[in-house]
Amino acid sequence: MRVSVKSLKLYPWLLRPFFWNQKRKYGAVLQPGLLWGRVPKLFASVAILYGVLDRKSSPLSPILRSLVTVRVSQINWCHFCVDINSATLADRSGSMDKVDALEYWQQSDLFDEKERVVLEYTEAVTFSDKQVTDELIQRLKNFFDEDGIVELTGLIAFQNLSSKFNSALDVPPQGFCKLPQESAQAANEKI
Repeated sequence: MRVSVKSLKLYPWLLRPFFWNQKRKYGAVLQPGLLWGRVPKLFASVAILYGVLDRKSSPLSPILRSLVTVRVSQINWCHFCVDINSATLADRSGSMDKVDALEYWQQSDLFDEKERVVLEYTEAVTFSDKQVTDELIQRLKNFFDEDGIVELTGLIAFQNLSSKFNSALDVPPQGFCKLPQESAQAANEKI
């Protein structure tokens, strides 16, 4: 990583319950949390925003949220984010099928119409050479009310923040999931 993490005992006591919860949930303290934790107010703000976006009462289903976070992570070359978000998507969807197909979702029949329009919107927001059009928003309105579109946009923006932060600081994967590139590379080596 391009910035070091500190020893856990050097972080403010207010952050330690977050780290304990990460260790309980993931089996390890997350490296990005330790980086954000170097600036505790920033850590708290990011944690609160993430909690709001990943709440059970979100108008976005857990699988849809995971599709968005993995796709943004792929686009932004965030190896840590692809790792952890792919593991979450596989858990939420019950298989690795959508994880493995996500980078080329346009050519896959695994994604329904709602997922396709959300992924198209995700890419339009994330890629700097694409643009959100009125027509695309109209297609989103077939599935979401305006509050849902705001929440979807907030999730995409948050994941861009998170994945660009981790990518810039070269946060490595922590081994939560078999990365799609690894499975493709392994398949090519067998040929």
